[in-house]
Amino acid sequence: MGSAGSSPLVRLGLPAQPRPGWLGVAALGLAVGALGAVAWRRGWPRRRRRLQQVGTVAQLWIYPVKSCKGVPVSTAECTAMGLRSGHLRDRFWLVIKEDGHMVTARQEPRLVLVSITYENNHLMLRAPGVDQLVLPSKLPSSNPLHDCRVFGLDIKGRDCGDEAAQWFTNFLKTEAFRLVQFEMSMKGRTSRKLIPTAVQNYQVAYPDYSPILILSEASLADLNTRMEKKVKMEYFRPNIVVTGCDAFEEDTWDELLIGSVEMKKIMACPRCILTTVDPDTGVIDRKEPLETLKSYRLCDPSEKPLYKSSPLFGIYYSVEKIGNLRVGDPVYRVV
Repeated sequence: MGSAGSSPLVRLGLPAQPRPGWLGVAALGLAVGALGAVAWRRGWPRRRRRLQQVGTVAQLWIYPVKSCKGVPVSTAECTAMGLRSGHLRDRFWLVIKEDGHMVTARQEPRLVLVSITYENNHLMLRAPGVDQLVLPSKLPSSNPLHDCRVFGLDIKGRDCGDEAAQWFTNFLKTEAFRLVQFEMSMKGRTSRKLIPTAVQNYQVAYPDYSPILILSEASLADLNTRMEKKVKMEYFRPNIVVTGCDAFEEDTWDELLIGSVEMKKIMACPRCILTTVDPDTGVIDRKEPLETLKSYRLCDPSEKPLYKSSPLFGIYYSVEKIGNLRVGDPVYRVV
């Protein structure tokens, strides 16, 4: 799959086609040596590295505020803590109760109606029935820090101010809320505490489990063949959407190369009641598409201790080598 222009050899600065005579042999030797050097340099196991294109990046999504609308981007920097575009970082902002406990669309489904744009170093938040909120992307260091709780783990957050707190309180109309921002100087939640079985050592800010979630268009299409009412990709909030592969083929991908980014599979994504929140209405159904997923996407019995009764849809990845991604990038599986 893919054109010669996307060949890994071309991207290493080597010719896509062998040259005649001894030049071809020399080029081949250089290619093997360069691939070996790259494998060594990039930290992959010391073995022959073969790349197989399994798809293409169809969409990239950043979700700045946890549970609010995603921001589609055509290019993104893939950092160790997730996707970034300018000052927009994935799930670096969080709505909390006054006691510091996180608030998501599980408790407040209408959070999915909050849309975000970025202009002149400010986040612009819009939602039905309230005026626009303008937030600076960098907060004053004088703003207080909060001790927050995200899925039972402690993490800090810088308070975004009274105006932001009042905005979310006015919009949700259930209790008092505040908005906090994660800063790179803070300690993230570690993989060992998030997933006891995780081999990789990484940190995240406010995402559920990992820096990157990948889902394929084919898997969604397969689900929709079983649904009376079709659902959109937005129900599942992936960071990277892949096209050009079979349904659930992503279940089989371990190590990936996309753009200049290398990723390693952590685990499948166990789905919860959040998937039953309609991203267009903010109404929680509590049944679909979760019930349909449970009918055919439960884990193997041997994995019950990890996934319990949650259906699996999408794959979590760690970032092994940071770099840049763009829509249209080939997705290579390392085999």
